[in-house]
Amino acid sequence: MPSTDARAESRIKLAVFRVGSAVYALDVANVREVVRWQTVTPLPVAPRLIEGVIDLRGAVVPVVDLGRVLGMAAVVSSGSARIAIVESDGLVMGLAVDAAVEVMSVEVSALEDPPALATQAGYDAARAVVRRSGGAPVLVLSLEHILESVYRSALGRQQVSRSEPPASGDHREDAA
Repeated sequence: MPSTDARAESRIKLAVFRVGSAVYALDVANVREVVRWQTVTPLPVAPRLIEGVIDLRGAVVPVVDLGRVLGMAAVVSSGSARIAIVESDGLVMGLAVDAAVEVMSVEVSALEDPPALATQAGYDAARAVVRRSGGAPVLVLSLEHILESVYRSALGRQQVSRSEPPASGDHREDAA
């Protein structure tokens, strides 16, 4: 009979969230906590995907809207909306989600690769898929992909600001 430690190592805990009408998961190892929705203070001229910041017990935490990262509608403030505080490589951020659904424990062997067609086409938002009997599959998101999307949105904003014409108050005339 396998030891309790061996059985525990063969399972993974996933924090499951709803964004729009779909459910997504993150490895619990990357989720510090899930907090109730609170007002997000906008950051002027921030990367497009950073909604702003919250004050979480004295720490300023940037908040990213997971709906927008995934190309869906923005998360709407509601009684069920939450902010998942996640950490990757020492970087802490909040992910705005429509609802926290559950923490599920699954066998590591139940994690399947995303469909080959999607990955060959460059899709890297999900690192695994969990099939559930009687329910839609749960995509296990890649936190690295989320961070990369935020970084790319910052680069896009920098390129746009460099190509914008001078502000209307900036009256430089050519001496021609």
